[in-house]
Amino acid sequence: MSDLRNQKRLAASVLGCGVNRVHFDSERSDDIANAISREDIRGLVEEGVITAKQVRGNSRGRTHALMAKRSYGHRKGPGRRKGAAGARTPSKEAWIKKIRAIRRELKALRENGTIDAHVYRIMYRKAAGGQFRSVAHMKAQLVQITGRME
Repeated sequence: MSDLRNQKRLAASVLGCGVNRVHFDSERSDDIANAISREDIRGLVEEGVITAKQVRGNSRGRTHALMAKRSYGHRKGPGRRKGAAGARTPSKEAWIKKIRAIRRELKALRENGTIDAHVYRIMYRKAAGGQFRSVAHMKAQLVQITGRME
């Protein structure tokens, strides 16, 4: 087979890619060997004899597998951790989740008539003061205050 390095270089320039991405049709190697100008190369590119291979990417398969495992708690042991517990999940985030859940429940209780506006306001202020550990704890306190629950 003849030396097609010059044709490969010209084709790379015409296609706007690297030499390693240039692909020649092996059945038309004689035509490629006779192509000595850029114009000849352009003609072969239009015919589809010379093409550019697709860019190779990095496979994300392994990453997706790891992320799936982490989503259900694997590969998160002490050896993988950098940073204190408070840095990984800040206490403020925990507070935000808790207070929003409590306030959402209080609004629902007020709207369905389980508690009146006065009790709602008392419980709201207590929640803001951090008196309740959770929605369940708040409901237990509500039972003690009102003497009834749903």
